[in-house]
Amino acid sequence: MSRLTMIPLDRSRPLWDIHILNVKTSEAEAVGFIRSHHSLGDGMSLISLMLACTHKTSDPDMFSNAIPSMKRRATMSHSLKTKGWFLRSIFTIGSTMRLLWNTTIDMLLLLATVLFLKDTKTPLKAGADVRSNPKRFYHRIISLDDIKLIKNAMNMTINDVLFGITQASLSHYLNRQYGTKKEEDGALTSYRNNLPDGIRFRVACTVNLRSDIGFKPLADMMVKDSKCRWGNYFSFIFLPFTIGLQTDPLVYLKMSKSMMARKKHSYHAALVYFIIKIVLKVFGAKAAAELFDRPVRNTTTCVSNVIGPMEEISFRGHPVSYIAPSSYGHSHALLIHLMSYADKMIISLAYDPTVISDPHKICDDMEESLKAMKASLCERGLL
Repeated sequence: MSRLTMIPLDRSRPLWDIHILNVKTSEAEAVGFIRSHHSLGDGMSLISLMLACTHKTSDPDMFSNAIPSMKRRATMSHSLKTKGWFLRSIFTIGSTMRLLWNTTIDMLLLLATVLFLKDTKTPLKAGADVRSNPKRFYHRIISLDDIKLIKNAMNMTINDVLFGITQASLSHYLNRQYGTKKEEDGALTSYRNNLPDGIRFRVACTVNLRSDIGFKPLADMMVKDSKCRWGNYFSFIFLPFTIGLQTDPLVYLKMSKSMMARKKHSYHAALVYFIIKIVLKVFGAKAAAELFDRPVRNTTTCVSNVIGPMEEISFRGHPVSYIAPSSYGHSHALLIHLMSYADKMIISLAYDPTVISDPHKICDDMEESLKAMKASLCERGLL
């Protein structure tokens, strides 16, 4: 798989290929590796295509694309809607002003990132030549039910929990990287907190811009003006991670919830999408690619979360054990994909082995962070 990241797709044929690795692993009897060009569609499109080709394992006669679609959450609570017009007007004015302020700040930070603002150099920050290096892939399966328990107990979304876990795990990983210090006698000593102060660590997070965020049957996605359209209809935002050690693991969740609520109340993602679209039409693909890549190069990593099938699926009678999406050709040394599948959550890493030699430790830290958060909630009687 790593060698394939250095071999471009054959442009004389459709821009996808399938490789069957007939090797038994601890999780499956064999591995199928599907490679496709991003110009064919984003994660939502490609997963919908895969669902159209598979059946439910529990009912082989039923296609697996019968997954309920989901709408975006309303911004105004039901209790506020029942109040008088004056309170609703005050809320609307305040919300609009905050929306404009957040959008302005986000766009100014984006401009600064394009021009000069770079993240702190850390053991996870890639160099300028990272795009030309081969990538490797690593995945880990954790419990989706545990994530849902934390989500319900903390009154947040699954995304909030996942970003809280990611923030906690990267903090512990970097602390361990900084914490090993060679003394004069050659012994290695580990200190509890070795993180430098003031680390600027931003995550480029992909955002689905469709109004329907769940899956639609493939035929519906192909319909003109569909609310869950086929193609590349996504953008990205920057999430400022607070890299530091917390004695209470729930602090990471609270920070994640606050950060995501702030980013949702901004038009940053939509504006970036339309700016790149205009640049693509006026100046061409190279200019649009450079505009997209410049801010990505100046951030540390990228995180993407895709909703997967809610039930186990089969392909021509072969049950699918797990789905681990990933990507390569990007300007990060680490790319984290998260995808739900039945009762599982798959953590999928694409990494540059010249920068990161121990990707399994990142997944270990994510598992340990999840366990610590669950244990903390149990101790407080919230589970």
